[in-house]
Amino acid sequence: MSFSIATWNINSVRLRMPLVERFLLEKAPDVLCLQETKCPDDQFPSTAFRKLGYQHIVISGQKGYHGVATVARRPIELVEKRDFCTMGDCRHLSVRVTAGDKKVLLHNFYVPAGGDEPDPGINPKFRHKLDFVAEMNAIRADHDATSGSVLVGDLNIAPLEHDVWSHKQLLKVVSHTPVETENFEAMRKAGDWVDLMRLNVPYEQKIYTWWSYRAQDWESSDRGRRLDHVWSSQNLASSFTGYEILREARGWDRPSDHVPVIARFDLE
Repeated sequence: MSFSIATWNINSVRLRMPLVERFLLEKAPDVLCLQETKCPDDQFPSTAFRKLGYQHIVISGQKGYHGVATVARRPIELVEKRDFCTMGDCRHLSVRVTAGDKKVLLHNFYVPAGGDEPDPGINPKFRHKLDFVAEMNAIRADHDATSGSVLVGDLNIAPLEHDVWSHKQLLKVVSHTPVETENFEAMRKAGDWVDLMRLNVPYEQKIYTWWSYRAQDWESSDRGRRLDHVWSSQNLASSFTGYEILREARGWDRPSDHVPVIARFDLE
């Protein structure tokens, strides 16, 4: 049975709902995880999602900032909304969904961006980001014969050399500094997570999911970063059939600076 999960930092779900509608009509993932919804729960456009067949909705939002939401065409059960770093930010939720013979625990994350200065001593936003990633060590890829785990979201770190347009030029730029990338990869490995987007992909192949608004011509300059990720427990990696990065969505009208990533699984 084919099962698909999409992740997308939408940068205001109400502002970009027409783009979400287009995406769902064209790609129809089973589950969509959104980040940076910037919307309190009582103003989330649930009616629009339900009209598109996404009857099952779990949200954790706040006015003007942050926010995550998971919507699905099949039943989902809220497991947790964790408050990382006791900041009161809405940056995580987890749900349980049935796919084939597996109960999948699905984490949806929006990791702090970290500001512009990569020095935790003078930049509290960067300190917050490092502390947040450290707390993510507690999120493990739990699984057994009948269950598995998936973690998706805007994790705001491009960990590998070819996850950015220029490794050398971005070593002192937030999202690709060594302190971020090393702690990020250590956290992923400690949780026994598989980086599905890099599974069976040549090391030197560039992968981007984000292009800055600051670029005059994002497409021709192509100075991207892989900030959005899809991880799974070891037992689901063998069922992973591939992913799609919807690069063209970056050129849609009034786009997010992130594009959707769709992961597909074949689960019996």
